[in-house]
Amino acid sequence: MSSSPPPVQRFPASYAHLGEDGSVVPLEVTDSFWPDLIDGKYDHLGPGRLVAWIEFAESWDSWEMHPDGDELVCLMSGSVDFVLELDPGEQIVELREPGAFVVVPRGTWHTASVHAPSAGLFITAGEGTQHRPR
Repeated sequence: MSSSPPPVQRFPASYAHLGEDGSVVPLEVTDSFWPDLIDGKYDHLGPGRLVAWIEFAESWDSWEMHPDGDELVCLMSGSVDFVLELDPGEQIVELREPGAFVVVPRGTWHTASVHAPSAGLFITAGEGTQHRPR
């Protein structure tokens, strides 16, 4: 019995959910993706990590925090400062070259200051993510 190879997926049109059971589920990114995610429409996938390619041209207007795990952010292009709230205060991590990455510790509030249009690969334990205005 023969089977077809899986289809090729492309960032940023698709993201991927990495399940705790070792599964990988491609997710189509639509205009409603983020509101749907927040509303629990992907809860059937269970715990895991979201792998997302995100492009941004402006500094973030909010802070975010992931209580359920560390977040890996890898710069693919552009120039970004990640601002992390750590003791004794805000710490800046400069990402200037493709391949540079930072691990944002679990429970750390963070935001981004963008110096040039950028793209990043984010691997996030997103369950319980919180946001607040910058």
